[in-house]
Amino acid sequence: MKEHNQLDNLRHSAAHLLAAAVMKMWPNTKRAIGPSIEDGFYFDFEFDQADLPAGRQVSEKDFPKIEKTMKQIVKTWDGFERHELSADDAKKEYPGNPYKHELVDEFSGKGEKLTFYKSGDYWDLCRGGHVDNPKKELQHFKLLSIAGAYWRGSEKNKMLTRIYATAFPTKEELDQHLFMLEEAKKRDHKKLGKELDLFVFSELVGPGLPLYTPKGTETLYEIKNFSRALRKDMGYLEVQTPQINKGQLFKISGHYDKFHDGMFRVVSHYSEEEYFMKPMNCPQHTQIYASRPRSYKDLPIKLADLAMLYRDEKPGQLSGLTRLRSFSQDDAHCFCREDQIEQEFDLLLQAIEKAMKTYGLNYYIRFSLRDENNKDAYLGSDEVWQKSQKLLEELLQKRKLDYKKAEGEAAFYGPKMDLIVKDSLGREWQLSTIQLDFNMPERFGLEYTDVHGQKAIPIMIHSALVGSPERFFGVAIEHFAGAFPVWLAPVQVKILPITDKQNEYAHELATELATEQIRVELDDRSESVGKKIRGAEMEKVPYMLIVGEKEVEAKSVAVRARNQKDLGVMKLNQFIDKIREEIKTRRLS
Repeated sequence: MKEHNQLDNLRHSAAHLLAAAVMKMWPNTKRAIGPSIEDGFYFDFEFDQADLPAGRQVSEKDFPKIEKTMKQIVKTWDGFERHELSADDAKKEYPGNPYKHELVDEFSGKGEKLTFYKSGDYWDLCRGGHVDNPKKELQHFKLLSIAGAYWRGSEKNKMLTRIYATAFPTKEELDQHLFMLEEAKKRDHKKLGKELDLFVFSELVGPGLPLYTPKGTETLYEIKNFSRALRKDMGYLEVQTPQINKGQLFKISGHYDKFHDGMFRVVSHYSEEEYFMKPMNCPQHTQIYASRPRSYKDLPIKLADLAMLYRDEKPGQLSGLTRLRSFSQDDAHCFCREDQIEQEFDLLLQAIEKAMKTYGLNYYIRFSLRDENNKDAYLGSDEVWQKSQKLLEELLQKRKLDYKKAEGEAAFYGPKMDLIVKDSLGREWQLSTIQLDFNMPERFGLEYTDVHGQKAIPIMIHSALVGSPERFFGVAIEHFAGAFPVWLAPVQVKILPITDKQNEYAHELATELATEQIRVELDDRSESVGKKIRGAEMEKVPYMLIVGEKEVEAKSVAVRARNQKDLGVMKLNQFIDKIREEIKTRRLS
């Protein structure tokens, strides 16, 4: 925690330095905010056209000059001096700046004085948290990108210019981070998705609504079918639920009040009732449970659902496949007795662990709790929350699982255990989750007859294995850099005849492989075999079967694996046995 605070202070200090350089270069600029963030910091500005040539905008081309100015300025910074100003005096420091004036009004509250911090000739409204020796410590920074950002994140407000940057204590750490950023650019799923012909977006269809090509659909199906198989092994039964529902359903569940602005409203020509595209599956599953009387002997009842969901995300928050308006989830809901929670928890942990191992993802557990300072944001009584949080933590402790507590990250209906995975670049993604819910069953009046013939309320366990398969698809593209293991690859084998004379034999091979349910393509273009190999490598196909005269005569194939690995000549049945085993066991490589 101490190291995190030191890095946060370093980056917050660097944000001051960035703003100082911008103000020196463009004095009429209006400053907004400049916080540290997970991998760096940013600062929002409103640039004045009076400082710029006609039609000119500040861009990434200006970064070298800004960085040079930052390096000059920091030589004069010996520390950060703390000052206190009244609200009126604070506003005088920002003539004509509505953003700082708004912050002054917000922070001054009941007439308290506001803190300013000064370094060299620059000072700014600030809560504090800086390095002790900026002249020495603010040496290793880099401006990264520029983007538009609405003030306070609202489309109703003015669009500002946001400059993203990062800073580290040492040059080695900065260089390593920049290397990882470059690697991430190469792996960007939006870029690879287009290059590998996996998915597309269309302005006519709408933002956040992806269209999956035949190749992309193959991989997406494999992700979904693996989750289906894991669910089936745990005794879950798949159901199908409608994508539009009456608003009353979400009013009872509590989603209407909590997420109304994030739901798509549906208009009917024949009804005045409110309908919505469903943003989640849990309320529908309660109605399947409620459709008939239940006994303690019937429990647990486990329902899985991969139907499409829809959320009205803000346009600025959409990002490739990792933030969508249309997606599915491999979630499920288990209705059980309290004495069955532990067993179901173990089954889910084993399934999630198997999934993460199969995909080659490391992870840690985040124990997500209610924010005790904002209880009104959650459903249920203190007693219910204390009970559910205590129970979930005991399950984690009993299994000797390491976890990090995260107050305020619980679902609004119950605490949860989230898996935070690290991909091959060390980036973190929240995927799997197990959530204990004592509230929703009660809100829907769900019940069962217990062993004593009395009515009892079931507990609801919400869980997801990889979360949204579509979002995970985007994560997987970057994790594997598009070079999927055989079982996930949209094309598993590419057949490359050396000349047109081998095309007939190549077609026979393709037919036989397809019969064995192996995804195969034939490249029978009148091109050199070298060009065909380069094409298959660029498409990241796991295996190439090269056939020339010798292979035709011997009824064999020359096998080449991705990344120039020559595996020699094999009989086709040998190769089929090999690849089928890799597919069956879902081998990583």
